[in-house]
Amino acid sequence: MGEDTIAAVATPLGEGGIGIVRLSGPRALAIADQMFRRQDGRSLTEQPTYTLRYGKVVDPRSGRKLDEALVLVMRAPHSYTAEDVVEVQCHGGVMVVREILSLASELGARLAEPGEFTKRAFLNGRLDLAQAEAVLDVIQAQTRLGLEVAVDQLEGSLSRRIAAIREGLYDLTVRIEASIDFPEDDIPDLEIAEVERGLQTSLAGIAALLATADDGKILREGLKTVITGKPNVGKSSLLNALLGENRALVTDIPGTTRDTIEEVVNLKGVALRLVDTAGIREASDLVERLGVERSLALLQEADLVLHVLDRSEDLAPEDFQILELTKENRRIVLINKTDLPPAWGLADLGEIAAPVLEISLLKERERVVEALSAAILDLLGSGMVASSAGTRALITRARHKQALQDAERHLREALSTLQAGLPLDLVAVDLYQALEALGEITGETVRENVLDRIFAQFCIGK
Repeated sequence: MGEDTIAAVATPLGEGGIGIVRLSGPRALAIADQMFRRQDGRSLTEQPTYTLRYGKVVDPRSGRKLDEALVLVMRAPHSYTAEDVVEVQCHGGVMVVREILSLASELGARLAEPGEFTKRAFLNGRLDLAQAEAVLDVIQAQTRLGLEVAVDQLEGSLSRRIAAIREGLYDLTVRIEASIDFPEDDIPDLEIAEVERGLQTSLAGIAALLATADDGKILREGLKTVITGKPNVGKSSLLNALLGENRALVTDIPGTTRDTIEEVVNLKGVALRLVDTAGIREASDLVERLGVERSLALLQEADLVLHVLDRSEDLAPEDFQILELTKENRRIVLINKTDLPPAWGLADLGEIAAPVLEISLLKERERVVEALSAAILDLLGSGMVASSAGTRALITRARHKQALQDAERHLREALSTLQAGLPLDLVAVDLYQALEALGEITGETVRENVLDRIFAQFCIGK
């Protein structure tokens, strides 16, 4: 446990019904006892764990009353941090919360660093590192599916899968080491085929997890969705339809959108990070040209492209240029303005490896949103379905993906070494490296600088 006691505001600053100042550490109870006067006059140090008491927060040096409050006591090791934790639940105002936090600091608590409560939970064995990261994912979840996946990770779904793979590798490594170190003892011979089966089993488990990385990234970060097309084809109208509000200016004048507009929308459990770009064409002035250049750059980063065409106007070179630029992207082509007389047909587009929706944003806005939602979810595939809590393991972070790829590489090298007929001690070297890589996910082998970067992403009160 940490030798010092930390304190932080655990609720957002601002006016609200309640504000919480949280303390954790060996002196949490003693510090809180100095600043809190229970209504019954008894000491907080006598208060049982998981109990709440009413009283007043008082500066013990001057007797000045700061607020009425409730105090919750959670004793080690059965608390979030596995240390003694005290929460002062006061009225939710900026000044009162700051005053109570300042008083706790003056009485001996240190102001917590970002994520330090969760870091202590990890260091004290309450959570492994993958679960600690899931705490942040729960806080930052923007959709129901994203929250479900985060809760699954918090309950250990990924950790259990990693532990199972590591257990198989540990067993294999122990048997290899035993056959090397005690060749004359009464130990059953280790068959090469058995080692190969063990390596293949571990590789299959890692491959199954890596296959979820794209879905996991989308559920955690959202799908970066770029809306493209010539000026005045309906891009801003599509953005407004998906948002359910008039966020972008819509006019009949081509080139109205000069810069990108970014918004987030919850589409049946998947967060779309929508980007409405400037219309792509030969720009007539510097500002519009810069907007077009930015639009083209965004296409390289897009997880999904929604390409809008105007069926009432003749196809132009820019239409085919964008189709060519986005051919490697996950994309949907929307043929807009079907309420007007057509100037061309589907055959004029040639072969398009993408779903095509014929729509009228002017006449059928709700139907368009429903049809587009179904098409997007169909493109994303089966990874976007729900499961019961704690059963679904998805790779949602680049750090986890990299560690799995490192472990996979070492296991493939071990397999090549084995198949080449080289000594088993060389196989064991790669097995140890694979175990170390997998341990980085759950925190058994992670370095201190990596921990600092992970917990720096958290808010101060968590």
